[in-house]
Amino acid sequence: MTRPVVHFEINGKDAKRLREFYSALFGWKISTDNPMGYGLVEHGIGGPPEGIGGGIAQSDAARVMIYVQVVDLHETLRKAEEMGGKAVMQPVDVPGGPTIAQMEDPEGNRVGLVKQ
Repeated sequence: MTRPVVHFEINGKDAKRLREFYSALFGWKISTDNPMGYGLVEHGIGGPPEGIGGGIAQSDAARVMIYVQVVDLHETLRKAEEMGGKAVMQPVDVPGGPTIAQMEDPEGNRVGLVKQ
């Protein structure tokens, strides 16, 4: 079964600057009104009816990551490792949010996983 991309994340050393940049460039509505101060990006208009939202976060390095919704985080990480990937973050509950994990594909691209 095809699993959907449900979230994206843009990270950088100056999250405030990134929020201002993407808000001005694409008209994104970004809110940091949450316990973690995470820049939640509202899903867009004119795309798929459900759309996908995203986030902008503080990080030591710049990176863009997608999050794919899966039924079983542990099983997906196990399968990724069998196929040459690597689990880089075991499942963790985000305060007030979903359970997530992260993996790297065989080329080193990091992909987030969100429990359905």
